[in-house]
Amino acid sequence: MGSSGRHFKHDTFSDLPKDSIMRIGIPTETKTLEGRVALVPAACADLVRHGHEVFVQSGAGEKSGFSDEMFARVGVKTVRGAAALYAAADLIVKVKEPIAGDLRHLEKRHLLFCYLHLAPDPKLTRNLLDIGLTGVAFESVQEADGSLPLLAPMSVIAGRIATQVGTPLLHQPEGGKGKLLGGMPTTERGKVVVLGAGVAGGQSAALAAAGGANVVVFDKRPDRLAQMMALGSNVTALYAYDSVVAEQVATADLVIGAVLIPSAKAPHVVTRAMVKSMEKGSVMIDISIDQGGCFETSRPTTWKNPTYVIDGVTHFCVTNMPGAVPQTSSQAISAAILPYVLRLAQKNWRKDAVLASGINVADGELVHPALKGMKL
Repeated sequence: MGSSGRHFKHDTFSDLPKDSIMRIGIPTETKTLEGRVALVPAACADLVRHGHEVFVQSGAGEKSGFSDEMFARVGVKTVRGAAALYAAADLIVKVKEPIAGDLRHLEKRHLLFCYLHLAPDPKLTRNLLDIGLTGVAFESVQEADGSLPLLAPMSVIAGRIATQVGTPLLHQPEGGKGKLLGGMPTTERGKVVVLGAGVAGGQSAALAAAGGANVVVFDKRPDRLAQMMALGSNVTALYAYDSVVAEQVATADLVIGAVLIPSAKAPHVVTRAMVKSMEKGSVMIDISIDQGGCFETSRPTTWKNPTYVIDGVTHFCVTNMPGAVPQTSSQAISAAILPYVLRLAQKNWRKDAVLASGINVADGELVHPALKGMKL
């Protein structure tokens, strides 16, 4: 976990050591309406070229546009059923956290590499500890400069989707107040409040601003606030004082929550009282829901039933927002994780400080500092 471990840095994959062969498994995602696949055929081809055995569950790539035949052409072995896939592999690479169907097949010997989001989910955490496997979380892998390279690409997509989804939810037939965010001559513009100016929030703000809305972005980092101001004259960037957040939320048409404390549970930035202060027909999108949500009124939803209403305000809290565009998302996540999969496939991967930073659980113990105080 510390900085003393060797940090492998590779501009190409050709210099990676080939001292071991890893059996890598890519299961079909089981979350509701989740269409992503963790590694696309082109990425698998690189793994095969390095001598690794790669297995994919039949149909795992279908929803993202990658057929079993496309995987087979690059040397990937297709297996039918989750049980066979997990039995064949030692390194499991998937997108979303394991749920009931996946947990049945995971064993202590497995190295699990995926989004885990354990902070708001003590039940899953307890299950993984009981299994005793080693779990490296995409969202916890942190480079020396503090960046989160495996979270960033999905944050870009989630940020854009938040604004795209929020816009039609303001339409009257959808239960919204009937406001066009960009406005037009003789009408007022809509108001979008974005909480958090990181990767996701920045994308939400940029898209809302480009659409003509008046955008207010909150953060506590001056550099991020400056970046938001540079988006255009219709963007206001403010320090996140509680009282100012409450004031701006009360008059917002669309509120987007994108607050992140790496690997930890998200704080409640918007209280129940703030929600009650909003005009009926307003919309709230909680991108932070994977880490528990940054609205006090948030609860996880799925793409099958994505919204609910509290105090007349529509809430959208889907926990796998990028899963709605699986072809784009699969290509993006695959490109991001491939170098790290290649490093995980080496026997000495724990000496890699960046990969070690991503370990959430191992041998029945909570490893990541942000998780050690969890009540299980």
